[in-house]
Amino acid sequence: MTTISSPCVRVCRIGAVTKLCDGCGRTVDEIRGWRLMGEDERLAIMHTLEERMRKAAETDRHLDADMEPA
Repeated sequence: MTTISSPCVRVCRIGAVTKLCDGCGRTVDEIRGWRLMGEDERLAIMHTLEERMRKAAETDRHLDADMEPA
């Protein structure tokens, strides 16, 4: 049996604004199709996840700051 590379950390929650999984940074479509992808495609996506998660966190910080009372 072949092992499939996965960034999943079992924190499966899709962000309302970013539409990314809060745990791994993948989109719903990427999660849904993960097992059907080739290993090269999975690794290419995994290579983008750190930057994706950084941008998502930045977006969340800006939204939180906008919602703070004056």
